Amino acid sequence: QVQLVESGGGLVQAGGSLRLSCAASGRTFSRITLSWFRQAPGKEREFVAGVSWNGGATGYADSVRGRFTVSRDYAKNTVYLQMNGLTPEDTAVYYCAARSGAWVSGDKNDYDYWGQGTQVTVSS
Repeated sequence: QVQLVESGGGLVQAGGSLRLSCAASGRTFSRITLSWFRQAPGKEREFVAGVSWNGGATGYADSVRGRFTVSRDYAKNTVYLQMNGLTPEDTAVYYCAARSGAWVSGDKNDYDYWGQGTQVTVSS
């Protein structure tokens, strides 16, 4: 079992920045990928960014590439999502998810564990 707890969401103005954190616990990481998804009202949950725990390979959705950066901290068992240049289109509940595998998948159905989500609201 893997438990994921997100934090760091909040309200920011357009052009601002936030850093989300995802603390993982419950088992030893090996060939595991941790990713961020988001879901806005009336829309499907979509992939944002992800990182393989061991190798550090990353992947990004086209909509956030160049603005968001995903990283990991081995000592803290934590994954981060640094979000810069935020726009109102980034407003959503952001979820941390984990899957078995050494590469990043953008398919939400590939993920077995999910956090509770953290709200990000960007005002214009």
